[in-house]
Amino acid sequence: MKLTLRVDQGDGPIEVTTNLFTIVAWERKFKTKASAMAQGIGMEDLAFMAHTALMQNGIVCPVSLDDFIKKLVTLEVTEQMSENPTVETPTDTD
Repeated sequence: MKLTLRVDQGDGPIEVTTNLFTIVAWERKFKTKASAMAQGIGMEDLAFMAHTALMQNGIVCPVSLDDFIKKLVTLEVTEQMSENPTVETPTDTD
């Protein structure tokens, strides 16, 4: 699963996309599985993923997650993509 997150630390919004590293780091930190996201995800989870993705992409943000959260003006999911998209097969209508 990939999430595109819009993050504003007070300097204007930027978008960052999570990747496998981000999701695995989240699983390790919160001791859960990515499949648990289907039941809902909290703001701390989103903040952690945004923080990890920003740092991984070399975008300046506070090193401490708590300091990052204190600095956030907005944080929202703009897109959610499955790693394994479902492909519909054509049906025979004859």
